[in-house]
Amino acid sequence: MPFALLDRWASPVPDPRKVAWIGEQDYAHRGLHGASAGGYVPENSRAAFTRAIAQGHGIELDVQRSSDGQPVVFHDDALDRLTAEAGPVARRSAAQLGAIALGGTAETIPTLRQVLAQIAGKVPVLIEVKSDRHNRVAALCLAVRRVLEGYTGQHAVMSFDPRVSRWYWRNSPHTVRGLIVSEGEDRALPGKLRRRLSLWHARPDFLAYDVRDLPSRFAAGQRRRGLPVATWTVREAEHDERAEAYADAAIFETGDVPKAQAGSEAQA
Repeated sequence: MPFALLDRWASPVPDPRKVAWIGEQDYAHRGLHGASAGGYVPENSRAAFTRAIAQGHGIELDVQRSSDGQPVVFHDDALDRLTAEAGPVARRSAAQLGAIALGGTAETIPTLRQVLAQIAGKVPVLIEVKSDRHNRVAALCLAVRRVLEGYTGQHAVMSFDPRVSRWYWRNSPHTVRGLIVSEGEDRALPGKLRRRLSLWHARPDFLAYDVRDLPSRFAAGQRRRGLPVATWTVREAEHDERAEAYADAAIFETGDVPKAQAGSEAQA
C-alpha cells in the first residue's frame, strides 16, 4: 500500500487518451530485418522499415547522436558489429555515417529525420534513445525533440535511462515517454528499490518490459494502475504467450506475425 501511494504521487499515470495507441498493435524490433526473398535486410535500415510498413506493423528503432549533433538510426555506440568500419558512432558526422554500408548491403545508416519522413505516420513508432549513464543525455534528447517537431504520426521515446523520460517530462510533456526495464538477476530487495526509484525519477507514460521477466509483480502493478506495458524482445512461441497474457503490446523480432495480432487479422 505505501508503494502504491508513492507511485501515485511520484509517477502519476497518463491520460488514457494519450497512450491508448501503444496497445493497439505490435512493433517490429529494429524493423523487419533478417533473411528475406530479396536477400538480407539489415536491422534499423530503411529496407527493414519498408517491410514493417508494408505488413502494417508498428516500428521500434534506436537512435544515437552523430558528431554534428544529429540523431541517427543505429543500435550500437560503435560501428564494428554492423558495418565494415570501426570506432564510435559519435565520432562521425551524419553525412559520413550515411555513406557507410550496413551488413554488406546497399543500405546505409539513416538519420531519424529520413526515417520519420519514410514512415510518415503510416504506422506508430517507438524511438529508443540510447544513452550512457555516465554522460549527459540532454543533447541527444534535444536533438530528437527537434526532429519530432511537426511530426504528427503516433510516436513515443523510451530508454533504459530514467533521465531520458524525465527530460521529456520536463521539456516536452506532450511527447509520450517510456521507461525500458529489465530485471535480469537483480530481483532481490535492492533491485526492487532501484526499479521503484527509476520509475519515480522517470515519470513515464508506459513501460517497455523484458519478456524474460514476465510475469512480474512490478509490471503488473503498474499496468493495473494505468501504465501500458509493451514487452521485448518476443522471438518465440513462449514469449508470445507471455506477451499476450501480461502485456499490451509485443516488440517482436521475427518475420512472422505474433499470435495475438495474427488472430485479429484473421478475424478482420
